[in-house]
Amino acid sequence: MALGYLCLMLHAHLPYVRHPEYDFYLEEQWLFEAISETYIPLIWMFKRLEREGVHFRLTMSMTPPLISMLMDSHLQDKYLKRLEQLIELSHKEVERTRWQPEFQRLAIMYLNRFCEARDTFFEYGKNIVNAFKEYQDKGYLEIVTCGATHGFFPLMETTLPSVRAQVAVAVDLHKRVFGRQPKGIWLPECGYRPGHDEILRDNGIRFFFVESHGILHGTPRPKYGVYAPVYTKNGVAAFGRDMESSKQVWSAVEGYPGDYWYRDFYRDIGYDLDFDYIRPYIQPTGLRMHTGIKYYRITGKTDHKEPYDPDMAMHRAAEHAGNFMFNREKQVEYLASLMDRKPIIVAPYDAELFGHWWFEGPLWLEFLFKKIHYDQKTIKTVTPSEYLAEYPRNQVVTPSFSSWGWKGYCEVWLDGTNDWIYKHLHKASERMTELVNTYGYAEGNVKRALKQALRELLLAQSSDWAFIMHTGTHVEYAVKRTKQHLDNFNRLYEDIKSGSIDIEFLSRLEEKNNIFPDINPLVHS
Repeated sequence: MALGYLCLMLHAHLPYVRHPEYDFYLEEQWLFEAISETYIPLIWMFKRLEREGVHFRLTMSMTPPLISMLMDSHLQDKYLKRLEQLIELSHKEVERTRWQPEFQRLAIMYLNRFCEARDTFFEYGKNIVNAFKEYQDKGYLEIVTCGATHGFFPLMETTLPSVRAQVAVAVDLHKRVFGRQPKGIWLPECGYRPGHDEILRDNGIRFFFVESHGILHGTPRPKYGVYAPVYTKNGVAAFGRDMESSKQVWSAVEGYPGDYWYRDFYRDIGYDLDFDYIRPYIQPTGLRMHTGIKYYRITGKTDHKEPYDPDMAMHRAAEHAGNFMFNREKQVEYLASLMDRKPIIVAPYDAELFGHWWFEGPLWLEFLFKKIHYDQKTIKTVTPSEYLAEYPRNQVVTPSFSSWGWKGYCEVWLDGTNDWIYKHLHKASERMTELVNTYGYAEGNVKRALKQALRELLLAQSSDWAFIMHTGTHVEYAVKRTKQHLDNFNRLYEDIKSGSIDIEFLSRLEEKNNIFPDINPLVHS
């Protein structure tokens, strides 16, 4: 009998980026890289663990924007086109490096990976969401939902109908795609504000996750800290993040991903090789970009980089998995001696850390599941639903306002770089409620316009745009997306109010921003 539990949680999210008006769009590459480097390698891991009979439980949030993009035929075809390009480039690399065995070995590795990714992509009919549903249905995965477009809920407090819409639209999509009601939700950016749990409860959500101080600063003080869930006054369970286990993994400075034997993310042949050679595989404008083919390891805090050694990297991943397991065993042994129940260690991470940023991440995760299965009896992996089934009675606590961003509150999404967006978002939200209250049961073109207006509002609310403005990368794109969706919303608002809807304009928006085809405007009331 295990003394305690480990709940590994991967937050799988990307902002909704879809540009059918262009053959190539740089920001769409975010999705394509994530498919090849994170989501398909996770599927490979599931398959290997299942074949070996390894017991494992993993919790994942798959956000509505990510699900919608993965299921979109236009983006599927674009991804396949990019994958074929990379396979072609890999063949060239195998030939180019024929007199450099340390690099040719890696070129062959990448060629095999891209070809295997293509096989997996076709295995699931180009819709890899089906793979995650398969392992959900087999009992290995618990898939939870998120906000409809990853809106930052605490900064919607003055326009609560938008919070309700974000949750209701997400739950509806989840049920349609995965065939079941989501029991849990990953609050976007882990942002919680007291009272929002009532909205979660009303939408059938049984649990959510919060940052450590959201639990530790709760009222009254939690008896078990973050090592057991608490119930809010509305009966929804809150699970707090364990900082110790999280930092060991996500920190590039103090955590495993910074190990000198691991692959260097930033040294990519898209930047390293001769321009004329690499030009067919970078941006059509000639600007260089990542290809995913990287030949060097981190090596150290120096510009000099040694060739990547997959065998040594695999060895280090196994060592790090063993170290992580050992630390969790000792942590659980100590906690179990103090508690009258089995403790649960909640370790959430961004899914793209595994494979994209940290190439060896899926391998590390696979080693961890194997070691937990074969090499010890102290801890067991569990999902939140399983833990609540075992311990249905929990302390009632009001978690505090919190997020998992820098400093733990709102500063990432509300500072001098992005504060200008909120007065416009709040006004649009108020106008959406006005439209629903006046025209909510209309039919025909008015109903079409109402549905598209809500899509545009939700897309403008994505926390990704404020985050990008704060970090200073792709700022022009984030500003453009925010303004464009707000402009689209306001034009639809005026058209509906005037009784004169521009059908051509509406049709263009329905084609381009086609997320949530079955959206119900009445949820924003």
